[in-house]
Amino acid sequence: MAVEHFSSDGVDIAFLDGGEGDPILLIHGFASNHVVNWGATGWIDTLKRDGRRVVAMDVRGHGRSAKLHDPDRYPLAVLAADAARLIDHLGIPRADVMGYSMGARITVAMALSHQDRMRSMILGGMGYAMVEGMTGEDAIVAALEAPSLEDVAGEPGRAYRKFAEQTGSDTLALAACMRRARETFTPDELGTIRVPTLVAIGDKDSVAGSGERLAALIPGAEHVVIPNRDHMLATGDRHYKAAVLDFLSRRP
Repeated sequence: MAVEHFSSDGVDIAFLDGGEGDPILLIHGFASNHVVNWGATGWIDTLKRDGRRVVAMDVRGHGRSAKLHDPDRYPLAVLAADAARLIDHLGIPRADVMGYSMGARITVAMALSHQDRMRSMILGGMGYAMVEGMTGEDAIVAALEAPSLEDVAGEPGRAYRKFAEQTGSDTLALAACMRRARETFTPDELGTIRVPTLVAIGDKDSVAGSGERLAALIPGAEHVVIPNRDHMLATGDRHYKAAVLDFLSRRP
């Protein structure tokens, strides 16, 4: 699968598109990209083997997509619009959408603005923090904006800066993204979602917040616990994959 590009309202977005069958759009987490989040974890191959067309995008500011340093270019509604425009670009009427962590936030934003384009949504690694917000984000922004890793003290700032450097990321673009893409949603907003929904979170995830509490706010949503996994290790877990394939096999 070769990386392709399209223009989303003038912003270059990179993506993969391969396989045949019902389409599913994959949206990765913060500071990651489609290769790390979905390729290296085996998700793309798993979904293609399940008879699905897999579209995996690099969120703006990440991977091979455009690197913008202005935080005002990263509201969740704009990131969701990039995803919807990608579906339009590929001529896909409706798709299942799976997002992990920040990608789950983008998926919810997509459901609030482009619900008619979604067949279902899968929210991985993000629970009630979608409503309450997360702690430590200011420290992560400061770490990404620091002159070098040596100038960063304390976690989780060092971990995110190190990961960003390992993946060859533009740290200033990531910092700009986090300044805006950490927006939260109200229970009333979540209550308007009417697509089949699965919430999947590791039982050792200290970042995501309660998956059960989030699922309770989305009509008809299902919740699954990924056993013995934290926020990072849950991403490619076999129980997570099995739960998603089961969910997709049952949704209308």
